[in-house]
Amino acid sequence: MHETQLAPVVALLLAVVVIGFEQIVQWRFGAMGIIGLTMLGVGVKAKNVTCSCIGAVVLAMLLVQ
Repeated sequence: MHETQLAPVVALLLAVVVIGFEQIVQWRFGAMGIIGLTMLGVGVKAKNVTCSCIGAVVLAMLLVQ
């Protein structure tokens, strides 16, 4: 397979994994889990430490409850 043909397949597989992970988080932790995961992801992509920390704290609080 040529590299240009492989890129869409990799992108599709990555999207399936991300959506599956989000569904597992939502099933296990509910809406707050999705909020924490979203804030963590947005903070990392935007290089915003405050947003990342808030998302990480929300997820950590859900894990220890």
